[in-house]
Amino acid sequence: MADSDTDPNTQGAAPPLVVNGQFIKDLSFEAPNAPAIFGVLQKTQPDVSINVDVNARPLQDNMFEVDLHVRSECKAEDSTAFIIELVYAGIFTLNVPDEHRELVLLVECPRILFPFSRAIVADVTRDGGFPPLMLSMIDFMSMYQRNKQDTAAPVGNA
Repeated sequence: MADSDTDPNTQGAAPPLVVNGQFIKDLSFEAPNAPAIFGVLQKTQPDVSINVDVNARPLQDNMFEVDLHVRSECKAEDSTAFIIELVYAGIFTLNVPDEHRELVLLVECPRILFPFSRAIVADVTRDGGFPPLMLSMIDFMSMYQRNKQDTAAPVGNA
């Protein structure tokens, strides 16, 4: 078994994915009907919608910014309890073949960002006076494949 520090085949090889940094790019929380909404929530089950999107853009050479957009709205009866919008971003260096770049940017990078986004959303909703909104795990591969199918689907004539 070869030691990677002395193996000439692995020396100087750049790692396929490097996380250079992560940060909150945009964060908004609104509770437009507080404090009255707290009484409404005691009597009715809230309706919570969650939307997640991923965007990537090149910065320089093999460096990219990946943005994970999370938007959630909680309603009870006809009133909005809260709206949270988060754009959590990461700067990544990719050393992968071009044919794998899109998959890494839109699947692997969001997987790295997601746990941090999830914690921020939970903390902010809790700090806003509501039970913490715990986002379920997201299958970014299925999301990527679904988006690829949607963009590849031909538009039919009606």
